[in-house]
Amino acid sequence: MRPVDLAREHGLSAQAIRNYDDAGILPPAERSPTGYRRYTPLHAQALRTFLALRGGHGHQPALEIMRAVNRGDVDSAYRLIDAAHVALLAERDTSTEVAAALDTLSTAPARFTGRLSVGELARRLGLHPATLRTWEVEGILRPERDRATGYRRYGPDAVRDAEIARQLRRGGYRLSQVAQFLQSLREAGGADALTAFLHSWRDRLTARSRNLIAGSARLDGYLTMLDRDGDLIRMP
Repeated sequence: MRPVDLAREHGLSAQAIRNYDDAGILPPAERSPTGYRRYTPLHAQALRTFLALRGGHGHQPALEIMRAVNRGDVDSAYRLIDAAHVALLAERDTSTEVAAALDTLSTAPARFTGRLSVGELARRLGLHPATLRTWEVEGILRPERDRATGYRRYGPDAVRDAEIARQLRRGGYRLSQVAQFLQSLREAGGADALTAFLHSWRDRLTARSRNLIAGSARLDGYLTMLDRDGDLIRMP
């Protein structure tokens, strides 16, 4: 097959196939006496595998997986795939924890009136007051200030943000990511918008899970072809 023959199935250009070949996504191709690349069904399966992996892993990780497989380092490919599943599980757990925090805040009776001090909020969350001050510097929390004393006061919205921030930090999110997440929630505004946001988050996680499964299925088919054709170079 020619580059254009591989490209046609996926609506790609022949140049894209050459680029994928040069990047190591495809196994080495034979050349005709005139220098043209000659592809086989194995190369077609490699291309299908890369495109399927890209849907769940992203371009660069999918490229690294294919490079590892094509150089015979299947163990490295498996490690990359395992890492993606671990990261997805951590994000799924975080989304569940955030949803639980929001549900608790929206259904539990109010346990305080007025505003909480930094010490009161810290005790409520099981954190050190210095942590809350750091979160304020990072833009995660936006407490009010008492006009008479200048002390920080945390109202219901700030308490909600602090609850969510605690769950996200437990899930391994960086401070900058937490700040960005909460800014998105503030811009959405309202309980209904927050619920829609969480539903959208879960939908994205579900889609990525399906894409990871689809990519793994394609990779299994590719590895089977490599084993059958005797092209897989085993690691010592």
